[in-house]
Amino acid sequence: MKINDALPLEYRTEENSNKIFGFWLFLGAEIVLFSTLFAVYLTLWNRTGSGPTGKDIFEINGVIWETVLLLTSSFTCGLGIHAMRLGLKKPMMIFFGITLLMGLGFLGIEITEFVNYVHEGATLQTSAFLSSLFVLLGTHGLHVTMGFLWGAGILIQIKRQGFTDETTNKSFIFSLYWHFLDVVWIFIFSFVYLKGLM
Repeated sequence: MKINDALPLEYRTEENSNKIFGFWLFLGAEIVLFSTLFAVYLTLWNRTGSGPTGKDIFEINGVIWETVLLLTSSFTCGLGIHAMRLGLKKPMMIFFGITLLMGLGFLGIEITEFVNYVHEGATLQTSAFLSSLFVLLGTHGLHVTMGFLWGAGILIQIKRQGFTDETTNKSFIFSLYWHFLDVVWIFIFSFVYLKGLM
């Protein structure tokens, strides 16, 4: 049922508005999940035992690149939604494609980082600090991976169907998810890496 043609396309049906509201509730549950993981990490960050500390294993260059890629991808995602609202299919797909490529670059750096940690003897079993670190970073990385797959699926649908109530709603909800992952990363950057390097 149409509710208001003056609204952006992704909100124009009651079902779409309800889906967006439902997704905000889902993000509330995600906030609880990541808050718990941060609480565990901040409780255990100095429980390194005989293993390395954050200062020993964190490399600021990789972290800076991860941050630049993820935050820039949030910007391009926003540009994609703006293009969608203007009815510009090709620019929207380009911006979403760039967003996903930057997400893939982020994952590549994070995987390399994990491999380097393991080569330095920093594994899940080494200390409570490293266990909490791997779980926090791994959970965020898994969310980015799922976001990449989800965004790729949406691009395929838009290529085939164009802008419909359904595809625009999915695109907007995806953008909420992607921005949420960037906010979580800002907390990881601040409270894991910067704190660990001090």
